[in-house]
Amino acid sequence: MHLFVQEKGAFIAKHQGRLRVNKEKTRLQEVPLLHLQQVIVNGGGVGISSDAIRACSEEGIPIHFISSNGTPHSSLYSAGLTGTVLTRRAQLRAYDGPPGVALAQGFTLGKLQNQANLLRYIAKYRKEAAPELYDSFMLVASEVVDSLQAIRNLRGGCVDELREQLMGIEGRYAARYWGALAALVPSELAWPGRETRGASDPFNQVLNYGYGVLYGQVEHALVLAGLDPYAGLLHADRPGKPSLVLDLIEEFRQAVVDRTLLGQINRGWSIERDERGWLVAATRERIVEKVLERLESAEAYEGKRQPLRHILQCQARHIATFVRGEREEYTPFVMGW
Repeated sequence: MHLFVQEKGAFIAKHQGRLRVNKEKTRLQEVPLLHLQQVIVNGGGVGISSDAIRACSEEGIPIHFISSNGTPHSSLYSAGLTGTVLTRRAQLRAYDGPPGVALAQGFTLGKLQNQANLLRYIAKYRKEAAPELYDSFMLVASEVVDSLQAIRNLRGGCVDELREQLMGIEGRYAARYWGALAALVPSELAWPGRETRGASDPFNQVLNYGYGVLYGQVEHALVLAGLDPYAGLLHADRPGKPSLVLDLIEEFRQAVVDRTLLGQINRGWSIERDERGWLVAATRERIVEKVLERLESAEAYEGKRQPLRHILQCQARHIATFVRGEREEYTPFVMGW
């Protein structure tokens, strides 16, 4: 179960093994801690008691805070989760040698393969009904082969020597990927193409909010694996920038967010916004619901079908075992189609 709280004036308290959400004298929600996976607090004006925080910490339940546009700004975990010194030392050493290069290449390879596979997934359902669309999607998907080979051919002693080239290859294919997906976005949404921060159109706002929800799930998986979310490889260091979260999320954007939200708008979902051009509460709640629901669905992984949430956690653990030298190579997650 997930507790999502966004109403201004709401207060989260602990009551006899449960988290209870009240606003003034009205009870909005009540969830047993035993079945709770996480708490997501959206926007401002929401309070939480120290007893509720302590209960979540003791039960291993993360509390994520995201802004009204989906930007994650903080998370609360048990302090004991950050005490994995050996893994963190190995993670920092990896940056300056071959393990860091292998991980940065792996994250990029995973992202590109998943972009291509999502295009193939979409295309296969349109082969008869829209053959021109099918051909264009399959063409862009096939172009990934050259990009993958270019990434595998890169050589360097540390990730700093390769980052610019990796990001350049990734950026060129991303432009083709989003250019192809533009054909699926209804014209009434007036989609200008992919935009991140400060997007003013509804579909980019929905995507950015979905990525914000996924961001919290990735960060939690990394912390549980004993890794430092701020010590990344593909994404450069910057104060306050959770670079490793941004690295690992690349493997899961397409399977969890892009596929889910493209499916929603193509099934007629109307994105509602207020007079300021911001997503309304019901729209934000639906995005959270659908992204978290998708994380519980299964994909082929290591010889069997497993929930995407479990796959995400396994990938985080694979990073940890790889940097500690307990795994020979890091293999990115690639979705089926």
